[in-house]
Parts: sequence; C-alpha cells; structure tokens
Amino acid sequence: MTIMETRKVGSLEVSLAGLGCNNFGMRIDEDASQAVVDAALDAGVNHFDTADIYGGGKSEEFLGRALAARREDVVITTKVGMGVPEGMHGGSRDYVLSRCDASLQRLGTDHIDLYLLHQPDLTTPIGETLEAFGELIRTGKVREIGCSNFSAAQLDEAASAARDLGVPGFVNAQNDYSLLNREVEAEVLPAVDRLAMTFMPYFPLASGVLTGKYKRGEEHPEGSRLAAWGNMAGEFASDARMAVVERLDEYAAAHDHTLAELALSWLATNPVVGSVIAGATKPEQIRANAAATVAWKLTAEERAEVDAIARVEG
Repeated sequence: MTIMETRKVGSLEVSLAGLGCNNFGMRIDEDASQAVVDAALDAGVNHFDTADIYGGGKSEEFLGRALAARREDVVITTKVGMGVPEGMHGGSRDYVLSRCDASLQRLGTDHIDLYLLHQPDLTTPIGETLEAFGELIRTGKVREIGCSNFSAAQLDEAASAARDLGVPGFVNAQNDYSLLNREVEAEVLPAVDRLAMTFMPYFPLASGVLTGKYKRGEEHPEGSRLAAWGNMAGEFASDARMAVVERLDEYAAAHDHTLAELALSWLATNPVVGSVIAGATKPEQIRANAAATVAWKLTAEERAEVDAIARVEG
C-alpha cells in the first residue's frame, strides 16, 4: 500500500488526496456517506471538504457524525457565502459569524480546521470579512482561513487588507482546476505562489470526464453525472475536449497508468497544491482516487509532455 503524502496548509497537516463531500445529502444518503468516509480514512485520507450549502446542510451533518470518533485525526474544511438568502451578504460580519456557529452545530465539533469564503462577496469590503474570520480564529472556532473562486486581483486585495488591518490572511485558495480547465494557470496560481498560499483544486477529474467513462460519439453511461445533466453536459464532453482526453488516455496507457492516475498525479506533483479534492459516491471511488493521487510521481519532463497534450483547441 502506498503511503499517503501530507502537505502543510498554514498550520494544518493535510493529506494530498482530499475527499469532496458535496455528494453527501444530495446524491447519497447517510449510510452511503459513512461508507465513503470510512473508506477514505482507511486509504489514509485525513482531509474532508464540505460547505454549508451542500445537501441543504446535510453534508455537514452526515460528515460530522461519520467523523465523530476520529475528529482529532482529521482536517475539516467547510465554506460560507454561497446560496445566501435575499437581503443578506455572504461576506458580512454578522452572516459569517452566524453561519459559522450553524456549521459547528451541524458538524458536531467545537472548531473548523479550514474555513473558506465560498465565493467573493462584491457587496461587502473584504476587510470586514477578514475581521470576522479573525474573530473566529481568536475565539478558537476556526484554525485557518481561505477562499474559493477568487481571481488573482481579489487574492491580492485580500492579502493587502489583511496586512493593513493586522488580521490573519487567507492561507489557501480553492478553484476549479484540471487538465481540461486550466484558466487558473494564467494569474491565480502565480498569485497563490507569490502570496505564499497553497492551492486546492476542485473538479480535478473534470466532473468525471477524466476518468475515461465517457467516450466521444457515445451516449453517457446511465446514472453518470453527465447523463443526469442532459443538454447542460455538452461543453464538458465537447468533441474538442474528448479529443484531448483520448490523447491523454493514450499517454497514460503508454506509461502503464490510467487516465485518472495521470489527471490526479499531474495536479499532485504541482508544489503549490496542498490537497486534491475529488468527490466520491462509493467506497471504491475514494479508494481509487486516493491511490491514484500518489501512484505516479510525474517528472518535470513528463509534466511538460502532458502540458503540451492537454491543450483544448476550439
């Protein structure tokens, strides 16, 4: 069995493979969620990523109960600021403080290891949000803070505000990133590196397209995510994207690895990455994802070759 690597995210020691819990309470029930969590723990995963809106709060509830006996062995990330009721502001002091208390109650814990602002709140000064997060850190309710879906300019603005206010800054950024979605490479990743933050990619398998389950010109498998999305799945499995997937699959096979191993290891061998967050609905999926994340240490030369292959044209 391959030993799971860990990396530092602020003061936290986080497994390189993380479990995204967005399926809990939406696609799977509590018993199935428990089975996935148990498999993750057995595979050496200690990082569990959820949010207050996942499953209408059920994801946090299911996760909290599943981890109750192992709380001190794990790192829990949750988020605030998305799905905000009308008239409220996701980054405002009152909203952040009240939603944190609600998340703590659902998780059944006295602290959140990594608390993220789920998306920028353009109606609230970032300084107000950071001061609220700082209050949560001072009172012991939160250990580290970060953000999700921020641009490079917003990361710089937050870092500057934290310095000016003398409050803790974001240690982590979380954005969509995979071999098929590389938008963050232009500005976000350089900003993360410059600001001495870590980065966590979500959708590392491009909503399943990088697992090999989808084929160009074929119907999406019954029960799959893209089959459920119907016409909305078009851009995720376009001909241009699937042509890239086919080339990546050939490259992986030529190196005696799977497409998923290539996709996850390509992210994991980026030194700015702290934890690769992949969702799962079955124990075998998280076991495979955890193993794949550490299965193949791509060399600099291999990374360059993969970079050249993974360019979606059109």
